[in-house]
Amino acid sequence: MRSLPEWVAKHDDQQPPARVKDRIRERQGNVCALTGVPLGSDAVVQYDHIVPLWLGGRNSESNLQAVTSESHKRKTANEAKVRAKCNRTRKKHLGIAKPKSSLSHPRFRKLMDGTVVDKRTGEVVR
Repeated sequence: MRSLPEWVAKHDDQQPPARVKDRIRERQGNVCALTGVPLGSDAVVQYDHIVPLWLGGRNSESNLQAVTSESHKRKTANEAKVRAKCNRTRKKHLGIAKPKSSLSHPRFRKLMDGTVVDKRTGEVVR
């Protein structure tokens, strides 16, 4: 068997060619890397980054895995939650806060019908 150089994308949006996809599936024994389900002709196969690009992962053959579309959707949703949390934490540490709403007041709250109520006493103000 000849040694092949690893495929590395020129940019993050570049898809791997068919020959690389075949090598990835062969490396995994033609089963989903996340669930172990066989990747048959009826399964929609997608290629997922093991280490996401936003965490410093490379768009290369060694960082790609063949997965079913359903398991890829679940993994991506979980990664999106983690990414959002990281972004919120980073903004907090940098002192970037959401602007406070002009409607919020520590003492009063506005009901759905438009009346304003004192939070401490429950008295209708107007």
